[in-house]
Amino acid sequence: MRLDKFLAENGLGSRAQVKQLLKKGLVLVNGRVEKSPKTQIDETADEIVVSGQRLTYEKFVYYLLNKPQGVISATEDDRHKTVLDLLDETARQKEVFPVGRLDIDTHGLLLLTNNGKLAHAMLSPKKHVEKIYRAQVAGLMNQTDEERFAAGIELKDFTCQPAQLKILELDEAKETSLVEITLAEGKFHQVKRMVAACGKEVTNLQRLTMGPLQLDPALALGEWRRLTTDELERLTIFKVEL
Repeated sequence: MRLDKFLAENGLGSRAQVKQLLKKGLVLVNGRVEKSPKTQIDETADEIVVSGQRLTYEKFVYYLLNKPQGVISATEDDRHKTVLDLLDETARQKEVFPVGRLDIDTHGLLLLTNNGKLAHAMLSPKKHVEKIYRAQVAGLMNQTDEERFAAGIELKDFTCQPAQLKILELDEAKETSLVEITLAEGKFHQVKRMVAACGKEVTNLQRLTMGPLQLDPALALGEWRRLTTDELERLTIFKVEL
């Protein structure tokens, strides 16, 4: 790998900014000052030190984001702010992308990574990866709705797989419901369409979990953190290199 690419991927700035670091003699490769951005290094074996700090190579990176409303699950867009705009320079240099998508007005858990095999495994219909959503609903959901979800709701263009609807709160005065919905597929606007098929409307939708990952309650909307060792361990169920 080129030295400038390695430094940029470590979040030390753009390729142009990294060249300035090299020019100033702040980068050591195996104890020797290296000034050429084109220098080829072995990222797994060579010791790279910048301003006294040793850098380690990460092939894959993983970001847990509490996606806010109004931001789209894409890497670039001319009109809207994207989830990538919320992350750091390393995420951009590593070319991370969202694993699946949340609608622009849906908030909550979103995983971003540059690990294509993991993303493919987590999104594969064969894997039946469960996702849990919490929804505020206009209208009172009832036992009949729970049974319809469990049986698999028929929509105009497809029949949903059986899903679980759990009624958490009912406000009869306001005629609203707070529900939790667990499903193992993720078609376009699916949760909203399933609720609409029961004659009610989703007014607020939040994703709480995706497979073994859970939304961190310590993350405010728009905040992110890297996955912990424990969370990475849980992703080994997908049997891909992490």
